[in-house]
Amino acid sequence: MIDFYTWGTPNGRKVSIMLEETNLDYQTFPIDITKDEQFDEQFLEISPNNKIPAIVDHDNDSMTLMESGAILIYLAEKSGKLLPKDGEAHWRTIEWLMLQMGGIGPMLGQVHHFVKFNPGKSAYAEARFRAEARRLYDLLDERLEQTEYLSGDYSIADIATWPWVSRFEWQNMNLEDYPHLKRWYCEIAKRPAVQRGYHVPSKIQEIPIP
Repeated sequence: MIDFYTWGTPNGRKVSIMLEETNLDYQTFPIDITKDEQFDEQFLEISPNNKIPAIVDHDNDSMTLMESGAILIYLAEKSGKLLPKDGEAHWRTIEWLMLQMGGIGPMLGQVHHFVKFNPGKSAYAEARFRAEARRLYDLLDERLEQTEYLSGDYSIADIATWPWVSRFEWQNMNLEDYPHLKRWYCEIAKRPAVQRGYHVPSKIQEIPIP
């Protein structure tokens, strides 16, 4: 059994979708970040960076693990699913996963901060991060014109990226302008495991569909 500590954010949804896709046994422990529960002493023992998601794997000496990208790789190796074992396919998956971790997540997160939650505070920041969002959407659209999924087959790279794109409305982005990205997004949204994982730890809204 895996203890899963999470909240309804893109980073949390990466792991809940992965857990559903792999059919691993887990139980959910909500960490309400709107009430600063991520700073509770017990949670900090599991996630020293005071961020969700985090897991405790009781099948592996109760090992704790934080950081969503690391958790996705761990669950892929544990289940033998959604990460090719070797060769170019393996590294192509890691490549696109790292793009999400180092670029898509941080940059779109800044769009959320400056454009959705703090509009008018910094015109420079709004322009900068909106431009970066458009650049990243262009990059994803160009990639998905070439291949069905980001690294070829459906993988942890898609699972990591999809929840961030699911907040296209927060980013003031129109998926109609990115037809290949829209196709990819809508196809993944139809997956039963994605639909279940999206609503962990609780249902907030339906999956946004352009």
